[in-house]
Amino acid sequence: MSRQEPKKKLVGQWRNLHGAIWLIGLAILIWKGWMWPGILFLLAFSAILEFVIVRFVPSSYIEEEELPTSSQKPAPPISPPPFMGTVGENATYHPEQLPTNCPRCGAPSRGHEVKWTSPYSADCSFCGANLPLTKPSP
Repeated sequence: MSRQEPKKKLVGQWRNLHGAIWLIGLAILIWKGWMWPGILFLLAFSAILEFVIVRFVPSSYIEEEELPTSSQKPAPPISPPPFMGTVGENATYHPEQLPTNCPRCGAPSRGHEVKWTSPYSADCSFCGANLPLTKPSP
């Protein structure tokens, strides 16, 4: 049985340094026309630089997070906050009609946090209780 070590990648300034070495090296090789033998030297220099970084600056690498496999469920997407303006042609949400606190759990009810079930009905974002909307003032 083989035990696989987690993959690691360069972070921060060390990643930028590694990228700069490659870009500058490729620019010099193209400018001078030394592509074939030069690319091997650039590859060797890059490997030596990476070894030196790993050896003397171990904090320059972090472990990559594993991608979820088919047995793991990905995290559900985060839904955007409910719309608080005109919907369609006639429907409008009325956050000013919300009570200040939920009657069941006492949590503050804010128009951008509650779950609007219709233009005249909302549910508490904490406990899910239906919030009684006040009548609009004439």
